[in-house]
Amino acid sequence: MSVIVAILQAVLLVAAAPLVSGITRKIRAKMHSRTGTDIFQDYRDLAKLWRRCEVREGGSGLVSRAMPPVFLGSFVLIAAGLPLFMQACPVPILGDIITILYLMALPRFMFALASIDSAGSYTAIGGVRELLVGVLVEPALVLVLFVMAVAAGSTNTGLMAAATGSLQAQPLVAVVVAGVAFAMACYIEMGKLPFDLAEAEQEIQEGPLAAYSGPSLAMLKLGVSVKQLVVASLLVALFLPFGAAVDASPAAVLAGMLAYGAKVLAVMVAASIIENAVMRVRYKLLGRYTWFVTGIALLSLVFLVIGI
Repeated sequence: MSVIVAILQAVLLVAAAPLVSGITRKIRAKMHSRTGTDIFQDYRDLAKLWRRCEVREGGSGLVSRAMPPVFLGSFVLIAAGLPLFMQACPVPILGDIITILYLMALPRFMFALASIDSAGSYTAIGGVRELLVGVLVEPALVLVLFVMAVAAGSTNTGLMAAATGSLQAQPLVAVVVAGVAFAMACYIEMGKLPFDLAEAEQEIQEGPLAAYSGPSLAMLKLGVSVKQLVVASLLVALFLPFGAAVDASPAAVLAGMLAYGAKVLAVMVAASIIENAVMRVRYKLLGRYTWFVTGIALLSLVFLVIGI
């Protein structure tokens, strides 16, 4: 049953990612007093890209060809291992926070490596900026996950979710502060404003994506949407596990699925509203915001050490 749940999670997240992306785009359009496209536009865009032929830059090698499936596959593996519908990991080895951190770092590494492998200069700029965001946000993620592992007594996200859901993760103040820091770090990982660039600047905003076309670009576009949904799911799984199934019975899993859908949709809508309510800043000033997030993560570590 656990393997079935893991496959179901991965399939549902991949299938729902374009829909969630469409909903956030619709919210942006409404907040900007525009009509915008309907929420199913991303599905049509992906289908159109899959039907097109693929054109590669001259000089690009194996890394550029391998990056799209690695990017998408890494987040699909994370989705299969997270305790989303149940307060237990369907695949324990994929639900360990150390595995999750490496799987989240691999797409970023491949993204930056592909920008170097590409023949375009704009793609290299995008890859450098992607690495910059990683350097700024990953310390906060590592600190928060370490605090949660110590508070729950395990690095398994299923056991961490169960401890949070039963309020056995102690000290409670450290868990709450860690949750705040993790929510802010997840917002950065989603690439929301001001941690992205204007959509009109395609070659700078998405880096190596400008060098892809056809099915490869479809995989990358889908991977970006899945990444946002996986990051929101990780926040829900660790800090809002309430309503998740405590056993693998079909009725409990179905109830947990509905609870998960409501929670992750609320998180994505809240992130979209915040994104469209903030101003854009110069990219090199983003470190001021990310250090604030790291400071809150350090505060949760302090609360953990002193046992409040």
